[in-house]
Amino acid sequence: MSFSTLVSDLTYRDAQRPSASTTTSTISAAHDTRSQISRARSYASTAATSVSVSGDISSQLHGGYSHPLARSWQAERQLTKSMLIYPIFITDNPDESEAIPSLPGQRRMGLNKVVPFLQPLVAKGLRSIILFGVPLAPTAKDTLGTAADDPQGPVIAGIRLVRKHFPQLFVVADVCLCEYTTHGHCGILHEDGSLNNALSVDRISDVAMAYAEAGAHSVAPSDMNDGRIRAIKLKLIEAGIAHRVVLMSYSAKFSGCLYGPFRDAAGSCPSFGDRKCYQLPPGGRGLARRAIHRDIAEGADIIMVKPATQYLDIISDAKEIGKDMPVAAYHVSGEYAMIHAAAKAGVFDLKAMAFEATEGILRAGASIVVTYFTPDFLDWLDT
Repeated sequence: MSFSTLVSDLTYRDAQRPSASTTTSTISAAHDTRSQISRARSYASTAATSVSVSGDISSQLHGGYSHPLARSWQAERQLTKSMLIYPIFITDNPDESEAIPSLPGQRRMGLNKVVPFLQPLVAKGLRSIILFGVPLAPTAKDTLGTAADDPQGPVIAGIRLVRKHFPQLFVVADVCLCEYTTHGHCGILHEDGSLNNALSVDRISDVAMAYAEAGAHSVAPSDMNDGRIRAIKLKLIEAGIAHRVVLMSYSAKFSGCLYGPFRDAAGSCPSFGDRKCYQLPPGGRGLARRAIHRDIAEGADIIMVKPATQYLDIISDAKEIGKDMPVAAYHVSGEYAMIHAAAKAGVFDLKAMAFEATEGILRAGASIVVTYFTPDFLDWLDT
């Protein structure tokens, strides 16, 4: 009941009471009004106290987020620039700068274009990038992914270039063979076309070592071969560099249809079959939890979940299992492209949806987000 309603109600009640004497009717209207207001306040106060006593006061939430700053305080994790990792596609054509049609606003570029591209982003507060190599030369691919750790290849050359020009930038190197193999799968294959896990792990760990020795702050194996985290960690230890290289594992990477724009950018679409036998099935929550447990035990420093929006429960699981570890989430190319497409169609505002999706990822438990929205967030977080 509102305060004004209380006053009206009390006035009505007084009007129904019989007059005690003719003298009462001479009391001033102002005195009556003051008396009614005072009684209404007392009534309202008593009502509020009774709510408190009954325990229902806990349902009164609106005051706690009535101001924009107070709303931001309600978030366990607030998005900051240091949480963002920006994916960069580097080709073996030094002067290339080509837009990726299925990935709005993103480009793949050669080494000569990387520094001028990154300069304004670093000036705005970019803290970290993840590098993906895109070999374009006709002879760059073979069945073993030989070019993946070519000292003159796009990733190793890119690591050295970025470390030289932007020493404060944290450089992550994605580790996989799919961009470098003729078959487009994430490892070395048996004759029947299935994945040879033992040979793949040995090869992946060698590539990770090459990136670490080139100066990558972090190596991030995305291949999903069993046992590759242990193999990489052991080689880092043997080389005496485990103390300065962050091992970020794509622990829960799910198969699905959200990687299309990335595969356009990286030229990594399988030439036959699919990756369902080594990437996780979309419904495989138990498998994801087992993979996370395994990778932590094998020496991962950061756990990653990929994709993000459709797998918020897995991000939450990762934080529960690795409660003392950072959890990363990759907001993948398909998620990014869908938001752009829907915004273009007028379904919602691009900026609002980008924040909503990312805040959901943080709420689920991630503290690191790999996202193509990074350049936008660098601007948006300043306004």
